[in-house]
Order: sequence, then C-alpha cells, then structure tokens
Amino acid sequence: MSTPQHQFIIVDRPRENVSRITLNRPENRNALNNGLRGELYATLEENDRNPDVRVTIIRGAGKAFCAGYDLKSNNSEDQPFHTAGGDGNWSRHVVDGFLRVWDLGKPVIAQVHGYCLAGGTELATSCDLVYVAEDAQIGYPVVRSMSPPDNQFFPWLLGMRNAMEMMLTGTAISGIEAAEYGFANRAYPEAELESAVLEVAERVAKVPPDLQQINKRAVHRQMDAMGIRAAIRTGTEIQALAFHTKSTQAHFKELAAGLTDALTKRDGKFGDYRTEEDNSKGDT
Repeated sequence: MSTPQHQFIIVDRPRENVSRITLNRPENRNALNNGLRGELYATLEENDRNPDVRVTIIRGAGKAFCAGYDLKSNNSEDQPFHTAGGDGNWSRHVVDGFLRVWDLGKPVIAQVHGYCLAGGTELATSCDLVYVAEDAQIGYPVVRSMSPPDNQFFPWLLGMRNAMEMMLTGTAISGIEAAEYGFANRAYPEAELESAVLEVAERVAKVPPDLQQINKRAVHRQMDAMGIRAAIRTGTEIQALAFHTKSTQAHFKELAAGLTDALTKRDGKFGDYRTEEDNSKGDT
C-alpha cells in the first residue's frame, strides 16, 4: 500500500527483503515530474538504510514503464536535490540523479514494459539490473527536435553503431533488441516479466548486503576506470549546447503553444510513438 506521503509512487514488499516501487502516474505514462522523482529518490535512499531491505525493484503502473520527463511541468522548480544553477542545470541535475541511484549500496532492478522513452531510459540504466518485456519500446525521440540525451549512456551500453543509429533516427528498439544490444539483461513475454523479476530479486537478496555492496562497486569501479563518469558529465554540456540551436528554440515555441501538437509533428514523419497509436498523454 502507498504511504500517505507518497502521491506519485506506490511502495510494497512482494517478497522477503524485497521492496518494490511502482511509478504511479499511469494517465501520463508515468512521466517524471519533480514530485515523483523526489519520492523515488527518497524511497531508494530509505531502502538503502533499512536493514530489512536487500534489493529494490522499480516498475511502472499502467501501459508503460516511463515515457520520459514531464514536459507539462516546470522541471527547473522544486528539484528534489541541489544542483548548481546556470546553463545546463537540468542536464547536470539529471546526471546527479542517475549517480545517486548508481552509488546506492543495495542493488536496484528495473522492470520495463511498454514505453521506456528518454528520461525513462535514463532511469532504467541507472539501475543495476534491467529486465524488459519483449514488446517494450525503448527509445530517445527527443533527438529529432531538441537535443541528444541529458545522460549519454548509449555508447557505453549499446556500442557505437547501435548508439549512433538511435541518436541519428530517434527510432525505438524492442525489448528483444534491448537485451541483444546490452541495454537489458534479458527480455521476457510481458505476462512472464513480473515473476521473472521477482525470482531474480529473491536470488539477489540471498547475498548479504555488506558483501553485495562490494560486489556492485567491483563492477562500477571498472566502469569508472574506463571513464564513464567523466564521459557522461561531458555529455551534459553537449546537451545544454543543443538548447541554443535555432531548431531547438523553434521546437520550444511549438511546445509552449501545445505539447500534443508539437510532439505529433515531431513523430508524424516517422510514423511511430504517438503517431502509431494514441499516446497523447505524457511523454517526452
């Protein structure tokens, strides 16, 4: 059951030592506003301090895991933690959030179904393990009209060629492709996804937390040595630079005039995302 202070998420305990966070804005495809983000980070950090929790699952309510950041809200206001202001504040803030999850002592698992777009992909990749529905749609359509990602993890996980194709087209990949390319650990039929994730969570929870946090760091330190933190930090400046282009400035005006029309115009020539089906509520 959701506790009173949770407006945007539901927290439950589906198994012993397993906490599960459900993003609960299904009418907006679980788009990430700062209220939801604040509740999410606070709960993850509470779980990291709670001796009765050994692993956390993040999933989405309704038809999608997460369709990105909420473009209907002012994401510069009420940010859940401080990030230095100035040009590029939002992209740096997003990366700060990614690293808050990355640096938790206890493992976090993403359970992805439906749309996993833009900021939703960033949330999933901040997790230690990612399991997806075979028919999930994972993409970053923002490259078509606004900027490259706030968090440029794609080359690290998918390799240069697959990352380049996604960046130059904005086309989504399926859950099966996500597992083949390295975005996810495995893909399952959607009907089997929840039980598969719970089985993995139970296995992860069998390892003592004092040892598990060292196991996590053993992998992360290798990624750090290869430069992942510095590279992703550098990507925030590239993303901020894109906001000054004429094309992006024009798109901002279109968004201000009407979110649905602007995003439909963006994707209409490609015939996907919201133009493939009625997905007019809450994506990025």
